[in-house]
Amino acid sequence: MPEALGLDRVTCTFPAAQGGAYTAMREATLAVAAGEFVSVVGPTGCGKSTLLNMAAGLLAPTAGTVRVFGDLLQGINHRAGYMFQGEALMPWRTALANVTTGLEFAGVPPAEARGRGMDWLRRVGLGGFEDRYPHQMSGGMRKRTMLAQTLIRDPDIILMDEPFSALDVQTRQLMENEVLDLWMASRKAVLFITHDLDEAIAMSDRVVVLSAGPDTHPIGDFPIDIPRPRDVAEIRTHPRFVALHRAIWAVLRDEVLKGYARQRQA
Repeated sequence: MPEALGLDRVTCTFPAAQGGAYTAMREATLAVAAGEFVSVVGPTGCGKSTLLNMAAGLLAPTAGTVRVFGDLLQGINHRAGYMFQGEALMPWRTALANVTTGLEFAGVPPAEARGRGMDWLRRVGLGGFEDRYPHQMSGGMRKRTMLAQTLIRDPDIILMDEPFSALDVQTRQLMENEVLDLWMASRKAVLFITHDLDEAIAMSDRVVVLSAGPDTHPIGDFPIDIPRPRDVAEIRTHPRFVALHRAIWAVLRDEVLKGYARQRQA
C-alpha cells in the first residue's frame, strides 16, 4: 500500500525555561500506509501529542521531514482531519452547526452543508439531536459530534489524540466500536494516540511504542495479527490479544517506569 503519512527522522526541540533547549523528540521515524490503522503508545509526557501535531502540520519539526502521500508537508496538513483530546465544540452552536463548521469555512453551500451534516449525525447515532447544544449533550454525545465534525470533510488521514480518555468504560467501548465500523467502511489512514494499551491492540493494525522523554523515539513496532471485524470488549479474551499485550507491555513497562522516575525528579 502507498504511504499516506511519513515522518522521517523528525526532531522537535523547544526552548527551555532556564535557557538552553529541550528536545522532546529526536530522529523519530514513523510511517502510516493508506488504509492502515496505527496506534502510538508511550509513557505520560513522552511526546505522543508532539508527534501528532507534526503530522497535522501544527508544529514544524526542528529537523527531519514529514511527507503526505509522498509530498513534503509545509504548513497545515489539509488532507488530514484532527480529533482532539479535549472538547472542541463551540458552546454557542448546535450539534449540526458544529459538525458543519469545516464545510462553512470551505465555502460549501448551506443547503449542501446541512444535508451532509444531518447524514453524519445519523451515522454517529445522533439523528434527531441536531438542535442540541453541547451543554445539553452527554460526554459520549459530544464525542460523537466531534467525530462527525472530523469525518464530514472526508479526510484522507485521520489523526486522533486520546479522543475517548475522558469517557466511562461502557461509553468508551461503544465509541471505539463505532470508530472501527466507520473506519472499516472507508479504510482511511489513521494515526491514533492513546495511553491505553488495551485500546491500542483492540483497534489497530500496528502498535508503535515510544520511549520515555526527552529524546523520544520509537522503540517497538508490533503488527496486530488479529482478524477483523473486532469487538473491542470481546477481543480482550482472545488468546492472541493476551500474547500481544504481554509482548508489548514487556517493552512499554520499562519506559513507563523511566518516565515516572523522571517526573518525580523534576
